Amino acid sequence: MSEENITRTTISEILEKRARGEKSQTDWARVDAMTDEDIERAMRDDPDWQDYMDIDWSKAKMVIPDRKKAISIRLDPDIIDFFQETGKGYQTRINAVLRHFVDEQKRSKP
Repeated sequence: MSEENITRTTISEILEKRARGEKSQTDWARVDAMTDEDIERAMRDDPDWQDYMDIDWSKAKMVIPDRKKAISIRLDPDIIDFFQETGKGYQTRINAVLRHFVDEQKRSKP
């Protein structure tokens, strides 16, 4: 990604803005001023977007996920270790396993 598209902010700058009552906002005016070609070029320069460049985004639908409910749960250490070792998003994977279990239980009831 080119240096012109990178914005760097220190924690002290963020804290100063908060102290002044300024809210953190994305620079939408800068994005709105970009052409589709500018956006595509910026995405192609960003290695995080490489896997998403050939997707037909015109058919994409916005999905707002249900709000999560925070709870405390006790899990065996080996279970936590297994999920954490598989990388980021382990809580999502634990949710998927629990959801699969719940679905199977619902199906098995007469």
